[in-house]
Amino acid sequence: MRILYSHRIQSRDGQSVHVEELIAALRAEGAEVLVVGPGFYEQSGFGGESRLVALARRLLPAALAELAELAYNLPAYRRLRRAARGFRPDVIYERYNLFYLAGAALARNEGIPFFLEVNAPLAEERARFGGLRLGGLARWAERHVWRAAARVFAVTGVLGEMIAQSGVASERLVITPNGIDLAAFAEPRDGAIGRETLVLGFTGFVREWHGLDAVITALAAPGTDPRLRLVIAGDGPARPRLERQAAALGVAARVRFTGLVGRAEIPALVADFDIALQPRVVAYASPLKIFEYIAAGRAIVAPDQPNIREILDHERSALLFDPNREGAMWAAIMRLAGDPDLRARLGAEARADIIRRDYTWAGNARRVLAHAAAAARR
Repeated sequence: MRILYSHRIQSRDGQSVHVEELIAALRAEGAEVLVVGPGFYEQSGFGGESRLVALARRLLPAALAELAELAYNLPAYRRLRRAARGFRPDVIYERYNLFYLAGAALARNEGIPFFLEVNAPLAEERARFGGLRLGGLARWAERHVWRAAARVFAVTGVLGEMIAQSGVASERLVITPNGIDLAAFAEPRDGAIGRETLVLGFTGFVREWHGLDAVITALAAPGTDPRLRLVIAGDGPARPRLERQAAALGVAARVRFTGLVGRAEIPALVADFDIALQPRVVAYASPLKIFEYIAAGRAIVAPDQPNIREILDHERSALLFDPNREGAMWAAIMRLAGDPDLRARLGAEARADIIRRDYTWAGNARRVLAHAAAAARR
């Protein structure tokens, strides 16, 4: 099976982890994969970002920057067409990006099945968080690409319903959550053994809406268990404010900011957590950090909402809290802090789900290849 993997990622971050893990898994399953994307991506390290793209976003008016994204399709199409005619793929697999139409256009013109992986409704997301200006054009481009795909791989059922509402037939939708390489994570151990602290942990890009400020506030409250420490593994725009908050509340010594963490360091880092945190999450996401927590066998605290309930069960594999009830997250944390047996049981059940439910990149690759083989036969 020959797969032309198309993407327009300009930075090495969480989304690049998904791209690289899936490509590696496809190749491990015997597929030939040719990756076509921006040149900067291949040359950068983890955490890197195209300076040209960052400069354009900073200097250009938003509408012009969005038109530049659209114009990128011209060189991208030529690059994809050249690759496709030399490689002769059985299927084009693309990671969806807003205003990116080149893969859908090439698939139609060359008669190649087009598979699309969707991780977020980017027109809506950027309208809410990124100051989208050409909203009508963005929504049209999004619907056009979604509807052009022979298969749409959505990371949650919630997102799948949103895609279906845009006119994509249900038989073309495949729900494929994020995954993990279980071999990278050692057998779980009790992180608290041999020490006098309990570590609350968070991994990933640190944004304002993640809700870590509430954790720091609770950590500083009178009567809080003095054993508790917070580790924030990652970087992002919210970090400076969180550092100032911890200092102002007098708990800077109990909050550790690691900064950017390489992928190879994550398993050992998460293994040291006693309680792994997902304070907030958007309604349609499949958070990669949760799968890292699961693989490490950590006790997880996360919001009780539909996309999270797709992968975690309250009281069996995690403690889920009502995100609309003040103090609910901290109550779940305090319950786990005082019950090591519950922490161990939740972590063990969560890790067992990786095998039970096949939350692996290899499983995702096998599902993609099964659909690709069916499409090739047709």
